[in-house]
Amino acid sequence: MSRRAAAGRRGLRMPAWTATLTWKSAVFITVMCCVLAALLGVLVHTAVTRQTVGHAREKALARLADVTAAYEAGEALPPRSGIDPPGLPASLRELAVDGERGTMVAESLGRPTMWAAAPADGHALATRIDYSQSARTINGLDGAIIGSSLLAIGATLLAGGFAVTRVTRRLHQTARVARRIGAGDLDARVNDPRTADPTRRQDEVAIVAGALDTMASALQRKLLAEQRFTADVAHELRTPLTGLSAAAELLPPGRPSELVQDRVRTMRALTEDLLEISRLDTRTEQVDLDVYELAPLARRVVSASGTDTEVGVVGDGPPVRVETDRRRLERVLGNLISNAHRHGRPPVVLTVDGPVVTVRDHGGGFPDYLAEGGPQRFRTEGGSKGHGLGLTIAAGQARVMGARLVFENAADGGAVARLTLPEYVPREDEDEEDGQGDGQGGGKEPPGLRS
Repeated sequence: MSRRAAAGRRGLRMPAWTATLTWKSAVFITVMCCVLAALLGVLVHTAVTRQTVGHAREKALARLADVTAAYEAGEALPPRSGIDPPGLPASLRELAVDGERGTMVAESLGRPTMWAAAPADGHALATRIDYSQSARTINGLDGAIIGSSLLAIGATLLAGGFAVTRVTRRLHQTARVARRIGAGDLDARVNDPRTADPTRRQDEVAIVAGALDTMASALQRKLLAEQRFTADVAHELRTPLTGLSAAAELLPPGRPSELVQDRVRTMRALTEDLLEISRLDTRTEQVDLDVYELAPLARRVVSASGTDTEVGVVGDGPPVRVETDRRRLERVLGNLISNAHRHGRPPVVLTVDGPVVTVRDHGGGFPDYLAEGGPQRFRTEGGSKGHGLGLTIAAGQARVMGARLVFENAADGGAVARLTLPEYVPREDEDEEDGQGDGQGGGKEPPGLRS
């Protein structure tokens, strides 16, 4: 029963556009206009009908007074008058027989008629006047009320829609800028004209736009300061590290010398990583795109890594070619393989499936923060050694070359890094021999792998 009810609720879900502010405003304006038009229409109709009926009633009672005087004088009754005339409403006849005077609007011979009746020796003395003109007046008034109400609703909807659309357009612009900032475009600004001129009164949308621009500026200044700090520190460390490395080479052979040299190499690698991250943060990197066969390139990366990594290719079709920056792709795959061996457990498997390369280990998986929001520099969990820079560089290089890198955890355990590259689709008029051979982008010599 509950499942059927839930399915029914899902089946009755309104379209997504009904949740927009424009739609809600249009519905609200329409409902309020209809309620207001109905209220005013009822009031006008009631007032005019009361006035028209009252005027016709006075005229009928005046005629009834003349008919009564003629009846009491024994004179001939005027036309459309008589004792218990045909067509007299039964309720009005009973009222007159009971000794009361009254009036009533009813149909007589297919036309609206105002009847007036008075008692006359146990009968009803009645007269009637034509009510057609009054009825036409009321009907015409009702039509005018309906027509003017529809016209007013339409005009109000147009004016309200124009006003609401201007507001929603500004809100959409603010939302687009917010999404651009979230995607990393820190130069994006709303620049609402109401915020630029302090003498103009600001509405709520302008206040939100100004707050967003202020937040983006503050965030940009903070990130630029951090980027400059990272780059400055890395640059300043290179000189003393170079001297320290040379001095370490002069130490006499032995365990202390090996430890010093190993720490120096680690610090130099960390410095180079920081410099690379600072370059990626500035978003000024240029890509050298070419076409490569993905499977042979992945195998060479695994071979150059010197690790025990299994390589698998899914599918037996023609080799998949991708359009990418070879040096950056090798850097990304090398970092993913190194991270899998350093923080995961064997077996580590690299799989090529079309334009998608997957690197998986069988360890404890990625931390929750990494799988949800991506890698963060200088943050690791589980007591593992590392600085979190390898995956940060991999994600930055993937973004630069137009690939998509996703970090997930396998259902049966283990970390999964999935890199999706833009697949190369040759043109129909393209030379069949173009880009063939060893899959190295037009026969270029493969550059050396970067460790």
